[in-house]
Amino acid sequence: MKTSSTALERRNLGLLVAAQSLGGASPPIIISLGGLVGQMLSSTPTASTLPVSLYQLGLALSTLPAAWLMHRTGRRTAYLLGAVLGVLSGLIAAWGISQSDFLLFCLGTTLAGFYGACVQSYRFAAIDAVGDTTRHASAISRVMVGGLIAAIIGPQVVIWTRDSLPATPFAGSFYSQAALALLALPLLLALRLPPAPPRAESHGARPLSQIARTPQFIVAAIAGVVSYGLMAFLMTAAPMAMVGCGHSVGEAALGIQWHVLAMFAPSFFTGRLIARWGKRAVTGLGLVLIAASGLLALMGLTLTHFWGALVLLGVGWNFGFIGATALLADCHRPSERAKVQALNDFLVFGTVAVASFGSGQLLHSVGWGGINAGMLPMVAVVLALLGWQSLRQRRGAATQG
Repeated sequence: MKTSSTALERRNLGLLVAAQSLGGASPPIIISLGGLVGQMLSSTPTASTLPVSLYQLGLALSTLPAAWLMHRTGRRTAYLLGAVLGVLSGLIAAWGISQSDFLLFCLGTTLAGFYGACVQSYRFAAIDAVGDTTRHASAISRVMVGGLIAAIIGPQVVIWTRDSLPATPFAGSFYSQAALALLALPLLLALRLPPAPPRAESHGARPLSQIARTPQFIVAAIAGVVSYGLMAFLMTAAPMAMVGCGHSVGEAALGIQWHVLAMFAPSFFTGRLIARWGKRAVTGLGLVLIAASGLLALMGLTLTHFWGALVLLGVGWNFGFIGATALLADCHRPSERAKVQALNDFLVFGTVAVASFGSGQLLHSVGWGGINAGMLPMVAVVLALLGWQSLRQRRGAATQG
């Protein structure tokens, strides 16, 4: 029986890795090209990042309905619907480009948000797939490894297909985005995850407002918000900043590729680092690396500075976000997980959406250097909170001892 259970865990994790590889390729396509297509189709320079911002908004607004659907019908049904919308979103965005219709293109990137919300939830599905709580961090890291493959697929799709339809530049990349979502459908159909907790178990669940007021949730959520929010904000602005400094579209796409590779490559060992050094220590290290990326970006505007900053930003995001996700797992009981995870992702991606709406305006007004300098105080605040929580825990342990 144990062998059968272990085999099912491995199978589910393998399918989630593959689905993450395909679904995780969509954001690099949207983020690396969304601003450039926006510049091409929009008559207002400050609206150029609107397609990317609407993708983030669609993702944020989809977290709660996606979680409700997962609770009612199971994760697999929600994931299948997400992939279907991923196909439609790519087709609509490509059609918007071919028609030179900025609003239609924005509709396509917005719809992609629901698929993005489902893909982000794969890390929580990894927790469901593994019964042993001591292996949750490793399971999260393993699924996030799929993003390493996505980091190769997404930017390479941009490079190979952006000029595949000469009459409509960049449309081929969004048709390819639709094709990747289509390939994910049979993988998601094969998932066999545990069902949601029975309604009887849910009667003992604490109110969400009570959980949200606990120090554990507050610190985990803020760490996730800042880690992901700063990464997405800088990642959105970077391609336009690079092109504005005289670098080519291909070099900008390669910069995003190295960034996304750096985001997911550490996942091979992040779980082991958490097991050895602790969740807060690894989360804090990630935030320090994010700050280091900002400092490097302030040192110059060469390709080396851009790419180096994006790589540091990616590694910092990996440690910070996976660490924050692992911290979140300590905040809830099994019967509470769906609503707590949904609230966390709503806060994370809602903040990302709000921040990304201002990225184009900020880049236009304060420049690339101003954006990087402005994020350093936010990192300092979260590091202080993590230190406070660690000190509080040590004092509690000393009191009990």
